[in-house]
Amino acid sequence: MQKPATPIVERADPRLPAVTALVADLDVYMTALYPAESNHLLDIEALAAPNIRFFAARLDQDYLGCGAIRIHEGAFTEIKRIYVSPKARGLGLGKHILNVLEAETRKLGLPLMRLETGVYQPEALALFERSGFTRCGPFADYPTDDPLSVFMEKRLD
Repeated sequence: MQKPATPIVERADPRLPAVTALVADLDVYMTALYPAESNHLLDIEALAAPNIRFFAARLDQDYLGCGAIRIHEGAFTEIKRIYVSPKARGLGLGKHILNVLEAETRKLGLPLMRLETGVYQPEALALFERSGFTRCGPFADYPTDDPLSVFMEKRLD
């Protein structure tokens, strides 16, 4: 029996066609779950900005997941656009991506990671909780009164 391929999570240009397709799939998924005012999505050009570190996950040559951190200078990173294609779920790819994002935050010397996700994503919430994230209040420019948002953070002491 052949051993399954090891996932590779690496810095990537979000404008690569295969990666752009992943982000488009994520957009479709998110817009089906939440109204526009509860979706805080970064577009492809925003994901290519200097204050973003974007990563893509692949098995062999097939891009199956992505994730990014937005650097809030001197304070924390914010997880953005973490996604695993339905055909790759259950392989631990989300955890691999999250580990790389945490390692990048540590490399930047920042002591805190934060995120905003939604109440209709129990798998994501469970992944973040298993990874040491705890619920917190709203941060940055997120609305403070959106009942569909869940805010979490993890200290990297």
